[in-house]
Amino acid sequence: MNASNTQIQMRKGLLEFCILQIISRGEVYASDMIDELTAAKMIVVEGTLYPLLNRLKKSGLVSYQWKESETGPPRKYYTITEEGKDFLVTLDQTWEDLIQSIQFITSKR
Repeated sequence: MNASNTQIQMRKGLLEFCILQIISRGEVYASDMIDELTAAKMIVVEGTLYPLLNRLKKSGLVSYQWKESETGPPRKYYTITEEGKDFLVTLDQTWEDLIQSIQFITSKR
């Protein structure tokens, strides 16, 4: 079995949570999200982000607004919706529960 495949799947499972965390801090441009996710080693390719953003938009968890850019074409800036904030509270609790569960299991080595 290949450990890197498992690591990729673990990151993919947490990517939506991380994206919502980033957007919850305020209006954000997709390339800034990519930079932060790349720096955190959570994303490898750009093509991973855009389908997730579209799914989050269709689910009503995020919205976007086009804004003019001084250096090129208009850009989409993403914000979290009220529904997205509520959803993120649930994910935060799930994350905390997972941390405790994993620590419980791994502490018995």
